[in-house]
This record gives sequence, C-alpha cells and structure tokens, in this order.
Amino acid sequence: MFDKVLIANRGEIALRIHRACKEMGLATVAVHSTADRDAMHVRLADESVCIGPPSATESYLKSAAIMAAAEVTGAQAIHPGYGFLSENARFVDIVEAHGVTFIGPKADHIRLMGDKIAAKAAMIEVGVPVVPGSDGGVATAEEAQKIAGEMGYPVLVKAASGGGGRGMKVAHNAEEMSKAFNTARSEAKAAFGDDAVYIEKYLQKPRHIEIQVIADSHGNVVHLGERDCSLQRRHQKVFEEAPSPVITPEQREKIGTTVVNAVKKLGYLGVGTIEFLYENGEFYFIEMNTRLQVEHPVTEMITRIDLVKEQIRIAQGEKLSFTQDDVPFIGHAIECRINAEHPETFAPSPGMIKEFHAPGGLGVRLDSAVYAGYKIPPYYDSLIGKLIVHGVTREECIMRTKRALAEMVVGGVETTLPLHQRLVDAADVNSGEYDIHWLERFLAQSES
Repeated sequence: MFDKVLIANRGEIALRIHRACKEMGLATVAVHSTADRDAMHVRLADESVCIGPPSATESYLKSAAIMAAAEVTGAQAIHPGYGFLSENARFVDIVEAHGVTFIGPKADHIRLMGDKIAAKAAMIEVGVPVVPGSDGGVATAEEAQKIAGEMGYPVLVKAASGGGGRGMKVAHNAEEMSKAFNTARSEAKAAFGDDAVYIEKYLQKPRHIEIQVIADSHGNVVHLGERDCSLQRRHQKVFEEAPSPVITPEQREKIGTTVVNAVKKLGYLGVGTIEFLYENGEFYFIEMNTRLQVEHPVTEMITRIDLVKEQIRIAQGEKLSFTQDDVPFIGHAIECRINAEHPETFAPSPGMIKEFHAPGGLGVRLDSAVYAGYKIPPYYDSLIGKLIVHGVTREECIMRTKRALAEMVVGGVETTLPLHQRLVDAADVNSGEYDIHWLERFLAQSES
C-alpha cells in the first residue's frame, strides 16, 4: 500500500490523476517543467518539483529527474498518465529498481506490445484475429514487393515500433512499393530509432474499434466494452464514442470474450486497450496500448467505472471490485478533443487564454487543465481539453454535444471547436455511417 503518488505527466491527464488520488485519500506530487510552473495540477498538488526546462527531453522524458523528485518527496508510487514515459519499459525497470510502485503494466508486457511484429505474433498465439500480412519484419523493398504481390494490393508498410501514423505508408501497386518501403523505414528510424517494418493488407473502409480491458494480480480480467475511434486525421483520433453505432451486443460479447481470454493467457496486469480494424463484420488486431487511453472517459461514462482509481487499486495489489456481469453499458457517450489549433489548417495556436467558460448541465464533463489567464506553451501537444457528453440514447447524446459545444468559450487562441460543431451536424456522423478515412475526405471536400 502507498499514500503518496507522483504524477509523471502534465495537462489535463495530470489533473485527472490528481483528482482520483485526492478522492482516495492519497497525497500527490506534481512534477513540472519551467514552462508549466503555473499549471493547474501544479497549483493543486500537495507538493511540486520542477524537473527541468521546457523541452520534454529535459523534463518529462528525463527518468533521473523524475526519480529524484520521487526520492526527495517520499512518493511510493508513480502514475505515468499517457504519452511521455507511460509505455517506456526501461522507465518501469528504473522505477521498480528504486523500490517505487509503477502504476501500470509489467515492463515485459510494455516491451512485447511496443514491438508491433512481436505483438502480432503474440496475439495470433492467444487466439486474437489479426490483419493478414507478413509473418515478421521485411528487410528489403524486393521482399516487400514479393509479399504484397502474393497478398494483393493495396498494402500498408508499418513501423514495428511506435505509432501515431509515423512510419506508416500505403502502396497501391508494385511501382509505389519501393518508395513506400524506404519512406516508412526512414520515418521509423527518425521517430523511434528502429527502422524495422512489416507488411499488412490495407483494408478499404474499416472502422477503428478498440476494447478496454482491466486485469488485477489475482487472475481476474474484465472487458469494459468498445470505443469507436474512427474519426481520425492523419491517424490521430479527433472524436470518439462508446458504444460503437455499428457493433451489436452479440459482437461485443464475442470480441470481448476473445480479448479477455487473450489477456488472461498473457498474464497482463492493469488497464490496457486492444485496438482493431473492423470491416464486414470481422475484427483484425492492430496493436495494444499498455496504458490509460486519452479517450478513456467515454468508457467511464457508460460503465460508471473510474479507470484511474482502478489502476491505483490494482497497483496496490487489490482485487477488482466487480466481475464481468457487474459491468453495465448505460446509454451513449461522445468525446470531442478540443485542441489549440486553427480549425481548418490545424496550425498550432499557443498563447494566452483570455476567456474561458466550461459547458455544464446533465451528462456533460470537461477534462481540462486550462483557465482564463493560462498561457498554452508551444512545447507540447495542443490539447485544451476533452469534452465528454453522455445521453440515454445516441441521438440525445449528439444533441447534448451540440448544445455543450455551443456553450464552450475559449478566447485568445484558435481552437478546433468549429470543426467539432461541423462534425456533429454532418449527416454521416449522425447516422454513424463513417470509417477511418471519412474525416480526411470530409476535410478535403471542405477545402475544395
């Protein structure tokens, strides 16, 4: 057991973790760069430690500085949030070597799932359906052309490490393969320090469906249903909802059971998300995220389960307080990621927030760490906050989202609020008829 948690992150997720800790009677330590000295979580935490200059590599990604902060404050556990060091197995090793509890999965599972080739092989072994593709890494463009020719174009060349769309290129024919292969390798090397790539079949109109799982150290594993994250720009999620408008209860039970059985066989610990492409009634595994997801609130809204508190309880060695039969799926939830970006060009818009008004009312939640007078720094991601809305039905949820978006005020910087207002007005979004390529097409049509 522990009574003080160091939060190794910033922004809305750091504040989210702080709130969960305080509700559990735990003291909090905020670490921050010099650019974040006025951040909300820093102001609210019981203690705060500056760990470096604005650059993330000199602060939030610096293991030694974080561990020094844990030592001087006496923090017995570290919550990494998402991003930064949350999926860094070496950091987990360092934390545990210092006798501090890492609130997350085991280092071995982070390593396994961080290698997309190894992760795919592991999932095949435990019975999870995968996207057809190469058996392992592909070393040359000639080998890639041979595999793609046998599989049939189009195909996707993907980095074995990392994610977020980097090191990922589509080849529609043999002529495009050489460029796609070489570009993917160079991008993977630059972004992840690893140029290993593999080949997968490129699905034409899939949806991005992910299953939230949670496992304790006593062998109990439960799934919390699916999230539909198909509205994406450049492989980055923009708008998420739960449940998916196209998944039936029978499909949910089937894929949920498959995932639970797989996670049990792996011996996984903590929260995790199994991501799939879904097309023509079939699920195809693409990756597992071994951390809390940005979009976790939509799952919380329909299950009434606090995922951050559950992470902390599991890290303390406690059993899950619920079984699969105890998990409700109540109504519908939507999350809009509101960024400090131009709504059409998506150019970053850091600066001073001069006006700020959060929407409210029944079923409305805003996960944000900004306030009037706060200056959004240019050094990190541009997320202002996540607007999460719940309704009894999907239709009610969409109407409530429209109302909440209209109420929200962020003055002084450009934001993507207008984009989300357009999305909830779009006929295809209202009908649920969209795929992972829909938003790119929608934006292209808007520009023409």
